[in-house]
Amino acid sequence: MTLLKEAHSKQEAYSLNPEKLLDKFLLVRSKTEAICEKLKKEDYKIQPALFVSPPKWHLGHSTWFFEQFVLSAYSAGYQVFDKDFSFLFNSYYNNVGTRVLRPNRGNMTRPAVDEIYAYRKYVSDTMVHFISQCNEQAILLIIELGINHEEQHQELLAYDIKYILGTQALFPQYSNNFQLKAEDYQQKWIGVEAGIYEIGADKLSFCFDNELNRHKVHLNNFQLSNKLVTNAEYLEFIEDGGYKNFNLWHADGWDFIQENSIIAPLYWHHYGNQWQGYHFDGLKPIELNLPVMNISLYEAYAFAEWKNCRLVTEAEWEAASDKFNWGQLWEWTGSAYLPYPGFNKAAGALGEYNGKFMINQMVLRGASIATAPNHSRKTYRNFFHAENRWQFSGIRLAK
Repeated sequence: MTLLKEAHSKQEAYSLNPEKLLDKFLLVRSKTEAICEKLKKEDYKIQPALFVSPPKWHLGHSTWFFEQFVLSAYSAGYQVFDKDFSFLFNSYYNNVGTRVLRPNRGNMTRPAVDEIYAYRKYVSDTMVHFISQCNEQAILLIIELGINHEEQHQELLAYDIKYILGTQALFPQYSNNFQLKAEDYQQKWIGVEAGIYEIGADKLSFCFDNELNRHKVHLNNFQLSNKLVTNAEYLEFIEDGGYKNFNLWHADGWDFIQENSIIAPLYWHHYGNQWQGYHFDGLKPIELNLPVMNISLYEAYAFAEWKNCRLVTEAEWEAASDKFNWGQLWEWTGSAYLPYPGFNKAAGALGEYNGKFMINQMVLRGASIATAPNHSRKTYRNFFHAENRWQFSGIRLAK
């Protein structure tokens, strides 16, 4: 009953309705498959970089999560679809057992895509029956976590599909359901006064454990921009030699762009006298009024240095989040990904979800055009390594 104890210890302040949870489960399962609907069979197995997972792996892993942590644990007489799938689709849960190493996910030609979809149907059908008869709140909390987990993988699917297609020679078009909008209003600086502020989640609705506990922070006076940095602004940085001036960069960042010959954001290509970019709908001229995206922490920091500004901290971002529009792109902060005061990593496999990654990564705040709507909350703590830029990330300046 370890998982039940974990769920009870995580959240006890609200209850879940099985009928509503079932509706959410079905919606999430169908949306994941809709994201993949226009993929070719050949697209499903590609892993062009270590940080990318093949789409078929996402489909299998998000299904295995329910099979492993719900059905195998609490559904009497449940028979796993395939005993090898736990080895194939376990991501990083050491408590569960051995697994295919991440760099080798793209080597899996078997199981076939059709078999993975059959696996999804098998588990989904069993989950529908299970949820409809489940009244144990602690188990429903685990199912809720599984739903939110799959929603995270929907966003990762968008990142990975874009990278798979956006690094191919012909830049194939794909269904573009993830469109940025220009922030067509005047750039202003929002002032926030020094004081004591509260950040972090309460236990009145779902949150991940890394959002807990709510706590007080002291902030000095600061200002932050009401707009994200645009492609036009970032192009000025490039043209002014931003990628050639080591004074603007972290030492690690300077080494990274030198070693990888980076001279522009990911998916930008310079043909003739024009910059073009890829975003699902093919290679097109850069739209200068849109927010710049697919930016690493290193690039965000260097741009801020060039503008004589800085990146906002995550506490500043949350304290000021009601004063500006956000949600198009994840916004890099200058804050390391560390536990909040009182953070308690649960025992067992589900305790591996966030806590063990709280080192050598940086926090991003907000949401993106690929984020599930209910994940767009001001307490959400996204995190990536400083060099990562395939995620939908942008820049908001502070000073």
